[in-house]
Amino acid sequence: QMKKRCDQKLLIRMKTECVPCSLNLKTQCPDGYTKITNGTGIPDCRYYLETKTHTLSFPGCRHHCMKEFEQPECCQGHWGPDCMGK
Repeated sequence: QMKKRCDQKLLIRMKTECVPCSLNLKTQCPDGYTKITNGTGIPDCRYYLETKTHTLSFPGCRHHCMKEFEQPECCQGHWGPDCMGK
């Protein structure tokens, strides 16, 4: 019995919005994502505050999130929604 399904595991990564580092402790990843950074996250971004006359830019923090996703795929020699063979 040959395997018909060869699903591919994909890792989807995303980053949360850039906010002041002191506020980033409570930041959560979207539903289904796992936070892979700790504490205040990674200080690799800038956030902006607009005043009446200027836009000010400040260093900020964000978290990195990850989600494992299984993409359905047929093995070689099989096709279609039910992965039928030759």
